[in-house]
Amino acid sequence: MMPYLFETRLFGWEVALPTYGSILALSFLLALWVALRQARRVGVESGIVTDLWILSLISGVLGAKITLYLIDLDYYLANPGAIFRTLLSAGVFYGGLLAAIGVCLIFVRRRGLSTWLVGDILAPAIILGQAAGRWGCFAAGCCYGAPASVPWAVTFTNPKAHDLTGVPLGAPLHPSQVYLSLADLVLFGILLIVASRKKFQGQVFLLYLILYAVLRGTLEMFRGDDRGSIAGLSTSQAISIVVGLTAIVLYVWRARSASRSEIEAERGRAGRPRRKEAPAR
Repeated sequence: MMPYLFETRLFGWEVALPTYGSILALSFLLALWVALRQARRVGVESGIVTDLWILSLISGVLGAKITLYLIDLDYYLANPGAIFRTLLSAGVFYGGLLAAIGVCLIFVRRRGLSTWLVGDILAPAIILGQAAGRWGCFAAGCCYGAPASVPWAVTFTNPKAHDLTGVPLGAPLHPSQVYLSLADLVLFGILLIVASRKKFQGQVFLLYLILYAVLRGTLEMFRGDDRGSIAGLSTSQAISIVVGLTAIVLYVWRARSASRSEIEAERGRAGRPRRKEAPAR
């Protein structure tokens, strides 16, 4: 594939524009645009969403990198130079997501906003950003798939892609990045539909966590890169189980709480004394 959009020499220095970083920047802007549209739809100030999105980006990148290093801590302690070689890698998405959620919770509570409402605003934007960002992974060769004999298998041939990500060259592989991108797009459409018809705050965000956990845990089977392991599962599969089950419990709790609130509100309206109609004159 094409890990760099262009390469040149300037004043004796090699200058290159990474494809992954360029697509990541575009996916960030695309996701922000979706978040702002969702915010306007429910009456939340665009400035708040922009600040929140920037905080999410910073905390998400740091969280993804830190999680990557913690998973293989012994290796990076023994080979500290490898830390700098992996600075261009994406890191562990779930680590970034959980870090971003934690930072956003602090920000939202300080601003006096509903955390569930903000989560519903950001969820479609997050998954669309993931869908677009996966093409950056595909171009760079990271998150590569397992060996495959399917007609749509891809073969990487660029030595620089191998140097950057370790992707095998000359071997047919599952296009796992494309699988994830297409699945993310389907999930994006589902979330938009639910957002327009949601029955309680938090429904969109929790549904995102549940469905993404299912698709990520499933599509991990097509990955071929080294992602660390926990109890015989890849790191992302193990985290998917925890996140998915937690989100299901919260979804049921929120749905029941919303139903009780609606019933109580209806009873309150029914118990109010009706205004007497004025006699006809």
